[in-house]
Amino acid sequence: MVPVRCSDPRVSVTVGLAMVGLLVLQPALETLEAQSVAEESVVTQDSLAVAVPFGPGERMEYQVKLGVFSAGEAYIAVDGLDTVRGHPAYRLSMGLRGGILFAKVNDTYQSWLDTRRLVTLRFIRDVHEVRYKSFKEWMIYPEDRRWEQISADLAETMNTGEPLDELAFVFWLRTLPLEVGDVYTSDRYFLDDGNPVVIRVLRKERKEVPAGEFDTVVVQPTFQTKGLFGQGGKAEIFLTDDPSHHVVYLRSEIPVVGSVTLHLRSALAGTPLNPPSSVN
Repeated sequence: MVPVRCSDPRVSVTVGLAMVGLLVLQPALETLEAQSVAEESVVTQDSLAVAVPFGPGERMEYQVKLGVFSAGEAYIAVDGLDTVRGHPAYRLSMGLRGGILFAKVNDTYQSWLDTRRLVTLRFIRDVHEVRYKSFKEWMIYPEDRRWEQISADLAETMNTGEPLDELAFVFWLRTLPLEVGDVYTSDRYFLDDGNPVVIRVLRKERKEVPAGEFDTVVVQPTFQTKGLFGQGGKAEIFLTDDPSHHVVYLRSEIPVVGSVTLHLRSALAGTPLNPPSSVN
């Protein structure tokens, strides 16, 4: 995937969602315990991990608002390290719970991201939005370009050998340079009909949230699917304008629920296994 500098605001790109799958990924602010499978085990380090600005122990907690009303809590975290089919992997989680009156949201996501190739090996999406409920679990095999949906006994091939799920996309996004005007187009979403994923770097902005004031770079990710980062959602993610690219603020639209925003409330830094030289 190559970034393309785009200064003409009329230039259009096909956009869609999968990524708030990225951030619709969000469970209750309770410790999310990874569901274990026999082939997984906990590891504590990986000397061959690719250099990234995040690591085990990282946890960002957010205030959730529906419109102007405070309506719940959310978090994004790197819970630890596991192995999946013998591959070391970050165990990522994200969750959001809240709502007003009948408009309730309780979404949780878990992703196992290979530490050496930054590809998804396993993904769980548990969504409860108003009257809609859905639980899906996938085992993903990058080397074979296929996935199995465990919860429904389904299996299909993928066009990509470097798959990412919605939550993994958020972390992968943090590894990019993110220069204003760049447009990244990627076919790495593991469900083919969600591609291409388009990431537009819109602007830089000073943003105030409960955790403080931050210089941020604003990006707009879109997938060809439904969700927080789907078509029509017009999602924007505000990332710290530094090599760590922590998520400070998120804004999107959810059908029926309406405008949803996440405001950083507290942050706990993790310990990167192999931090980029520019990250302390």
